[in-house]
This record gives sequence, C-alpha cells and structure tokens, in this order.
Amino acid sequence: MNDIVKKSPGLVRDAIMSILSESGRPMSVSEIERNVEILIGPTSGSSVRSYLRLNSPRIFARSGHGVYTIASGPQGSFDSTSILGKNKVESVELGKATLIKADCLEWLRTRASNSIHAVVTDPPYGLFEYSDSQVRKLRAGRGGVWRIPPAFDGHQRSPLPRFTTLSPSQLDDLSAYYFSFGKHLLPILVPGANVLIASNPLLSYIVANALCRAGLERRGELVRLTMTMRGGDRPKGAHTEFDSVSVMPRSMWEPWLIFRKPLEGRVQDNLRKWGTGGFRRHSAERPFGDVIASYPTRRVEKQIAPHPSLKPQAFLRQIVRASLPLECGVILDPFAGSGSTLAAAEAVGYESVGVESDDTYFRLACGAIPRLAELSV
Repeated sequence: MNDIVKKSPGLVRDAIMSILSESGRPMSVSEIERNVEILIGPTSGSSVRSYLRLNSPRIFARSGHGVYTIASGPQGSFDSTSILGKNKVESVELGKATLIKADCLEWLRTRASNSIHAVVTDPPYGLFEYSDSQVRKLRAGRGGVWRIPPAFDGHQRSPLPRFTTLSPSQLDDLSAYYFSFGKHLLPILVPGANVLIASNPLLSYIVANALCRAGLERRGELVRLTMTMRGGDRPKGAHTEFDSVSVMPRSMWEPWLIFRKPLEGRVQDNLRKWGTGGFRRHSAERPFGDVIASYPTRRVEKQIAPHPSLKPQAFLRQIVRASLPLECGVILDPFAGSGSTLAAAEAVGYESVGVESDDTYFRLACGAIPRLAELSV
C-alpha cells in the first residue's frame, strides 16, 4: 500500500484554500504542503505546487520566492466550511465530562497545544461501516457491511461489521484517515501522553502503521480477552460439504493499540513536568498488564447505551484508570459514540472530553454517561 494516496484536484484545492484562508498570512510552499498533509492525509507535494503555480495570480498571490497568500478581490474569496464542514458545534457538561458534538478532526484543529494527557477511544475500525449509508442500513436492520448474527442462547446478538468486504481503495482511505487523525492529534497531546485505540485483528496493522508515520511511538498492544461472534464459520454455501473447516478462527480477543507521544527527556523528567510517561499501577506490587480478561458487554449497559460497539465498563474503567499515571490530567475520546469512555472516566474520577459527530449517538450519550458511571462493576 502506498503511503501517498492520489487525491482529487478538488480536494487538494479546497485544502489549500482553507489553510491560506485560516492563516491570514503568507505561507511558504513547505508550510502549505505540511498543513495539506495534516488536513487530508499524505498528498503529493507536486500536486500542491502545481496547483499554486497554475492558479497564480488569479487565485493566489506570490509575496516572495515560494511564498503564497490568497489574492485579494472576489476571485480570491473562499468559504472554508467547504473543507471544514458546516455542522453546529454543541457542548454539554456532565459532571467532570464534557461532551461535544463535532467532527473530531475539525475539533482537534481548534484545540490548544499540550492540553490532553491521554486518549482512550474505540474508533470506527474500518471507517466505512459508520458512513451515512451504512449507518442507515444498520439502524434499519438491513445489514449492508454489517452482519446481523443469529440469535444465541435465546438472545439476539449485536451487529458486527464484515471487514473482509472492504476494497483496496477503502483500505487506502483507512490508512490516509488515521494518518491525518494522528497528525491532528499529536500537537494537542502533552509529551508522554498515552494513546489507547481499540482495533480489529484484520485492520490493526493499517491503523498502527498510519499512526506511527504520523509521529506517535508504538508502545505495544493490549489484549482484551473476550469471545465474539466473529469467525469460526464454515464455507458459505458449502457448510455441509466442508463441515470440519472454519474459514477463519473464531475470534477470542480484541487488540487495543498502545502509543505514546515522545517524551521530553527521561521518564522521570516527563512525569515531573507533565504528569505523563507511564501507566498507573494496580498497586505497589502489581503493575498494569497488557492482557485483560473481559466479558461481552452486560445487558444492563446495552439497555442504557444501545450502541453496536459498546465496550463494558468493567474493562474500560481499568484502562482509563491506568492511562493517567499520576491520576491527573484530561482524558480524550475523539470517537465518543454513546459515551462509555467518558462514563468510565467519571466513575474513576478523571476529567474527560468526548467528541461525537453523529447526532443520534450524541443525544444518546447525554443521558447514558451519568447512568453508566453510576453502575457497579
């Protein structure tokens, strides 16, 4: 898979115009290229340079060698919402948690540097499954990329996305998105901040590679031991003929990728200055480990927060607690869903911020966070 994914001329154009409009000052070509990469992912520098050169002085004005700004006059005007979006940002305070309705990349661009001390998030594993068209199919119970598994032991199982259906171009989009996400995220993290990201065995290598290229340090992988309904099936349409064959192993674990923003100096120096750089121990005798036995999410939690990717509070509270080694700082969940990570932070006593773009899940989270936080585990 190539690091640089071919972008449409319109996407590159909108990114350049948005960057120069927001800066309010002339920028060098290298600055523009760097910001275009942050905004839309790895992009050919020649595409950026060609667009600047071919559209000067009609759209851009050169204010020096290799330095550009937007030309004055009507031809240089640009509405930056074409690339940044037009959704109204809403914010709700729920105890120590702040829930924000916004696109996470847009919100990350507005956040102050060195303001987040840890990230714990369960993002869309393959992105496509939470596109508008697929979410509509999910909510209508019609499937699409979502597999509706059969009832088990008298209980209807939650839908599961079929990532084996993703095309090569969708996998390229996944890589580009997480590279852009990492580039947006890195500046707002304090040095030594932990980043824990839920993933899927089929896609975790793509997410990990993109985030490392964006500048985060890979620090291992946390294994959540839990039985799922993924895998273990016989060949479709030939299950009788090959009744002793499973196409894939039955999944019995979930990977959580662990990253860290590079430290300032030694671990002890970073801990003293920023309060980050390691994990909070269970006790003086017992360190935080990278294998956690877990169970499927309880029915009471699903009733409070019916989200297809809801993780159990018993598991989330352990990793949220460990993510702030000195018990101080702000936890971020940029893909908040129904608010389970924020609820876990509230139960532990940490300050948290969550960002969710879907209006249905945002409204659900407003009511679910305090109720999930009150549950005993």
